[in-house]
Amino acid sequence: MGDRCAPDTTENGPHMGVIGPAAADPIEHSGIINRESDLGVTTRLYRRRWMIVFLFSSYSLINAYQWIQYAIISNIIMKFYKVEAFAVDWLSMVYMLTYIPFIFPVTWLLDIRGLRVTALIANALNCAGTWIKVASAKPSLFWVTMLGQFMSSFAQVFILGMPSRLASVWFGANEVSTACSIGVFGNQLGIAIGFLVPPILVPNVDDMDELAHHISIMFYISAGMATAILVLVVIVFQEKPEIPPSQAQAQARNMQPDEYSYTASILSLLRNKPFMLLVVSYGLNVGCFYAISTLLNRMIIEHYPGEEVNAGRIGLTIVIAGMAGSLICGIWLDKTKTYKQTTLAVYILSLTGMLAYTFTLNLGHLWVVFVTAGVLGFFMTGYLPLGFEYAVELTYPESEGTSSGLLNCSAQIFGIIFTIAQGKIMDYWGTLAGNIFLCIFLLIGTVVTGFIKSDLRRQKANQQVEVQTVSPAGSLSSVQDYGATSCGSPWQRQS
Repeated sequence: MGDRCAPDTTENGPHMGVIGPAAADPIEHSGIINRESDLGVTTRLYRRRWMIVFLFSSYSLINAYQWIQYAIISNIIMKFYKVEAFAVDWLSMVYMLTYIPFIFPVTWLLDIRGLRVTALIANALNCAGTWIKVASAKPSLFWVTMLGQFMSSFAQVFILGMPSRLASVWFGANEVSTACSIGVFGNQLGIAIGFLVPPILVPNVDDMDELAHHISIMFYISAGMATAILVLVVIVFQEKPEIPPSQAQAQARNMQPDEYSYTASILSLLRNKPFMLLVVSYGLNVGCFYAISTLLNRMIIEHYPGEEVNAGRIGLTIVIAGMAGSLICGIWLDKTKTYKQTTLAVYILSLTGMLAYTFTLNLGHLWVVFVTAGVLGFFMTGYLPLGFEYAVELTYPESEGTSSGLLNCSAQIFGIIFTIAQGKIMDYWGTLAGNIFLCIFLLIGTVVTGFIKSDLRRQKANQQVEVQTVSPAGSLSSVQDYGATSCGSPWQRQS
């Protein structure tokens, strides 16, 4: 369904009963008749959906960049602010800690107020955090930089759970996994830039005034970007399309407000055994990724002294490979709908990549570390959108934001535990023991994933409506004949 086949909205408007400014947007067509209610239930894909998802990816990028910008130059930050390594680790772990108490009120706000309000709050907090950090570029102001990082971490609570919700609200049934991957892609790209840029902008110099100047430049760049993105979100970001993109989303819109209870939704998710197994396995995998990312500088410097820039490049390699993995996995899911098989395979390969990284880190060859880190990143980071989309399938019709929030909450809890535990293990027994510690938990996560019963509820909902549509066949044929065009039927079904 390319944009070149988009029907003229002026011509089609009377047939569809479309009123409102969103109807004037260029659209990609699809629609079906809901025979159960004898009413025409049309689904449409608006070109604007790509602008919305890329804008979300942009502000997710600038927020994720700030998460890792201190950790990848932890030795320099320790020297500048005269603090211990554990204090610098908390500049990353505050992102994880903040998420845990605030995720439930934020997902409630997402359910009640929707995507636009959530996006505005996220960007306002993120922008405030970047400007607070601009004022912290002095050796005595570590507490100010921690305050700024806390503000940015608070913004993250409004961001991490949105990809699956945004994909469901704006994208068709055959696009949701790809759209979710694009949403996650922005976050991963921000982490990649966070690995690459700070070691370049902040060289390891001894002059504190010069070092303060370099750190200040790093803070001003992120503040300027966050401000520009905030302005774009205020002007461009839209709540939802006029017409739903899929039958599952049309059914969700038909739910009456008094039929929905946030507390009941949470309890329903907690009683969903396949989903709770996914919560544990997702937390173990992503928690390992958080620990590796936070402690990467320490790992590399221990075996390759003076290689701060290459430590950042290795982190970049992990995330760039993961971005490719995310997109490939998202496209694969849209094509095959093999959620459990794909998730389990990627989990096993993440464990394999972690083992390879663990036992090659101390060989003394940086190129080997780059290769094994890339393999690890492709599968471990590529797992992120798989978890989101699998959760939505297992929990439909519950809110996507709530299911994603619980996944992320698990990841933050395990991330804090693994980062602290691995850091202490590294202090006493070295990086090899710390990485073996993570391998053990990835093995546990692989076993847990194998026990998940694959109940694809969202897919069943779309298929059920499709079956209702094609019976009786004669009614559907008359509709298709009525709307045929040279580009195909504007009533084309979506499964």
